[in-house]
Amino acid sequence: MASYTIGLDYGTNSVRGLLVELGGGLEIASSVFEYPSGAAGIILDPRDPHVARQNPQDYIDGALSVIQGVFAKSGVAPSQVIGIGVDTTGSTPMPVDAAGTPLALLPEFKGNIDAMAVLWKDHTGYADALEITALAAKIRPQYLKKCGGVYSAEWFWAKILHNLRAHPEVFDKAYTWVEHADWLPALMCGAAHPSTLRRGICAAGHKGLFHASWGGYPDVEFLSQLDPKLARVRETLPNEAFHIGDPAGALSQEWAKLTGLTAGIPVSIGAFDAHLGAVGSGITPGALVKIIGTSTCDLMVAPLDKPLPDIPGLCGIVPESILPGYFGLEAGQSAVGDIFNWYVNSIKPAQMTHEQLTAEAERLAPGESGLLALDWHNGNRTVLVDQRLTGGVIGLTLHTTPGELYRAWIEATAFGARVIMERLEESGQTIGRIINCGGIAAKNPMVMQIYADVMGRPIAISASNQTCALGAAIAGAVCAGAFPSFSAATSKLAHLQERVFTPIAENQARYERLYALYKRIHDAFGVSGETGDLYDVMKQLLALREEVRHV
Repeated sequence: MASYTIGLDYGTNSVRGLLVELGGGLEIASSVFEYPSGAAGIILDPRDPHVARQNPQDYIDGALSVIQGVFAKSGVAPSQVIGIGVDTTGSTPMPVDAAGTPLALLPEFKGNIDAMAVLWKDHTGYADALEITALAAKIRPQYLKKCGGVYSAEWFWAKILHNLRAHPEVFDKAYTWVEHADWLPALMCGAAHPSTLRRGICAAGHKGLFHASWGGYPDVEFLSQLDPKLARVRETLPNEAFHIGDPAGALSQEWAKLTGLTAGIPVSIGAFDAHLGAVGSGITPGALVKIIGTSTCDLMVAPLDKPLPDIPGLCGIVPESILPGYFGLEAGQSAVGDIFNWYVNSIKPAQMTHEQLTAEAERLAPGESGLLALDWHNGNRTVLVDQRLTGGVIGLTLHTTPGELYRAWIEATAFGARVIMERLEESGQTIGRIINCGGIAAKNPMVMQIYADVMGRPIAISASNQTCALGAAIAGAVCAGAFPSFSAATSKLAHLQERVFTPIAENQARYERLYALYKRIHDAFGVSGETGDLYDVMKQLLALREEVRHV
């Protein structure tokens, strides 16, 4: 009888389930559940654009829906599933009570936005993050060395500290805080009680200042100097964290009854969606994997037995956060697909279809628009780590068209991707190939060609349309013992498309000139003390535009 695993992939707007047959490496069925709460699953506050929350009930309903959905579509018997893996967005922590129940699910806090899960893109803690960075620089510089030099508003402690100060009525009722990536697997195993819940090194190491060299999470003395109440949270946290090859537990009788699955099958330790997307892409040393969605996450692995320098601006270098036996390196951009969606849904003329917009943008040659944009609509995650930066565009005229603007923002995200690649290379990483995955990578060849031309590297695309869910299913398979290692599992289950996007020499040469201008405005607005003269930037854009148009 064939064996299967299920991968659950919790994104920003929906959860996707993927049923994978292990013998032939086939993706048998997928199912999607759109979060019903808020705007496309995100609870917003019109008074504060930094707010982004989610309803934990959507997570539960989503898991049940997609698990049932893959069986309904495939006809596979639930008894043939031998393991489950889970990935989520992050850092997306939530306050829970002493039993591990999210406060948002309690009658007392029903509808209270401040008791909900704090989504990765919530930046309300930007001032708190600056304070954490300043204190660490003063008394715990080793903390910053392992998280790129700056603590981000997108991360665990900044969100908790903001809640403590802005919403004490919620903070005081919480026993502890749990990442979504840790809570959902534990819930499925009946192990959500804080004393039994196993925390993953992916979330803890990249977002929670967890490192074995200083005993796990930050010490009580450090946290108490931020606020004495944080000491209570630290006392609820373990000094051990686990990688995706470890089980979060075994599926509980309750969840077996709800899903039809067999009680006792392993549920792997949860991780962030991008990290398991890297696994689903078959990540190996020397490969840069880019998961391109609403934001992007750029990932590499390096062997644990070789020295690795700290890299400024990265979202951490964490032992075994992606694969057992390897350091995990994480970087990324805070908005990519979000920028495209914003432009298509809110800015482009109503009478213009998305297809017309794309066709107009695709007809343009690099430099033809005379535009240069910054991709900081949701702040900068890497390498500047500054959520107070915003987007912009230079070179507008009364003749600028919607397609020109659209292409300019696509190019800006490619320039931002190149900044990250160069930071990794400057720190000694050898990037032999780039693998892109996610909906944009699979569906938009124009974007992929621009990325290849800007980055100057061939770009391969994951063959799976659900690469993160596939990575979660692979983790479930390894946990269940179906494969002896992740390398054995990915060689069987992770594949790339035949088409590879290679740089076009003429385009690449023009983008070299545009990228040099991008770097100047990037540093002028993003690097403190930068005093570069920008007088000629607009003139150079016009000169390149005229040159291209008269070829």
